[in-house]
Amino acid sequence: MDFFENKIQSIREEIDACRAANPTHPVGQDGVLPSRMVNSDATLLEFKAISLVELERVIKASKPTTCMLDPLPSRVLKELLPTVGPVILSLMNLSFSTGIVPSNFKAAVLKPLLKKPGLDPELIRNYRPISNLPFLSKVQERIVAKQIVDYLTRNNLFEPFQSGFRNFHSTETAITRVVNDILLALDKNTSTMLVLLDLSAAFDTIDHSTLLHRLEHYVGFGGTALGWRESYLTDRTQFVLHEGAESKRGKLRFGVPQGSVLDPLLFAIYMLPLGDVIRSFGISFHCYADDTQLYIPVDSGDSGQIQRVESCLAAVKGWMSQNFLQLNTGKTELMIIGSKRDREKFEDVSLWLDGFAIPQSASVKNLGVLFDPHLCFDQHIRSITRIAFFHLRNIARIRPMLSAVDAETLIHAFVSSRLDYCNALFLGLPNSTTKSLQLVHNAAARLLTRTRKFDHITPILASLHWLPITFRSDFKVLLLTYKALHGLSPSYLKDLGSHL
Repeated sequence: MDFFENKIQSIREEIDACRAANPTHPVGQDGVLPSRMVNSDATLLEFKAISLVELERVIKASKPTTCMLDPLPSRVLKELLPTVGPVILSLMNLSFSTGIVPSNFKAAVLKPLLKKPGLDPELIRNYRPISNLPFLSKVQERIVAKQIVDYLTRNNLFEPFQSGFRNFHSTETAITRVVNDILLALDKNTSTMLVLLDLSAAFDTIDHSTLLHRLEHYVGFGGTALGWRESYLTDRTQFVLHEGAESKRGKLRFGVPQGSVLDPLLFAIYMLPLGDVIRSFGISFHCYADDTQLYIPVDSGDSGQIQRVESCLAAVKGWMSQNFLQLNTGKTELMIIGSKRDREKFEDVSLWLDGFAIPQSASVKNLGVLFDPHLCFDQHIRSITRIAFFHLRNIARIRPMLSAVDAETLIHAFVSSRLDYCNALFLGLPNSTTKSLQLVHNAAARLLTRTRKFDHITPILASLHWLPITFRSDFKVLLLTYKALHGLSPSYLKDLGSHL
């Protein structure tokens, strides 16, 4: 607990020092930050009372996770819902009408989670704190989150290029739009500079007063709705539970609890002005929660574009410091994507930020996809193949004990999901590049059906109704196109579909 608290306190002190050194840092190219409120008359003064039917629907749809702070297991609560439902409903609606969150809903159990598999579990710095909240508090947050999302969507207050935790938005739609823009630049024989920003403990350093100001003056919260948000952030407590031992109880002075329903939505609102900062420099960008990427077509003979990116990075870092966020310059990555001939002209190009050089990377991981400078995805496909075969070998060991249905579930969970993730990017790649993916696909089909290695694979795939890899990519593109044309996709994909 001391480590988690001291880590955030240390980051905040670094941010305070940066704020003191740059008290009047410009927030945009013109030094002016416009308001994101599209509809100036938009206000959210209260959260609406819900009916018993709505409450039951939310509770039944919620995963039956249980926190040690719950008075009874969530599964038991679901079974007793006809009896206790009216009491819970009164509690929820009273909270909305008074703008007060029950104190029992503001306690969290922190469960340390290793940041990555394979890290040394003996080192505390390898853990991140995940909040385990009472079941009813998450039910209440889901009710509030739906009303906030409906309000923001109705008044067009979301950042169009923020894909985190929104209906019809995903990492896949975000990557598809970014790669589409890069390919359009390549069609014009133009290289693209891609910059991936890294934030340090972004969710944990959010300033509560700044968040409340953003809610009130940027998206129009007021009345008991704003009071409820303030009550939600005030007097929150947390403690670490590890291997049955409890730590001391501490207060959540900064940030929003990771693991809560509302934290990604609040973070998206907190970050709304960032889009205006980047847009003022004429640079394309895309965000997914705290992952932000900038990209712009570059010409080797135009140094002004590189200087514009550096100015934008300086403004972004300045804005983040003023908003108690820390841009980790050392982990920010740069890549220039283009043809081999064009990239030779950019060999010595790097970006400078606060006296620190950001060199070019040979590969970068962007929302789970490995990018390379030629955008051929060779490294990404090799990574998928290696991991997929690893899981297939593990499934093969227990295949004799599994039914066909259970085996297919495991294969789809550990293998097919990896083959299908962002497979729209594989459209048009040569067969020599995607051949290894097809080998994985074939091996999975043989394992499931228990057929021999040299049996013809086409009838096996047909019996399973599994499309070959190239056709799965075609299908994904057609699916995204259909959704774009029928209002089931993000606006940034609809804009592309409008030209069809």
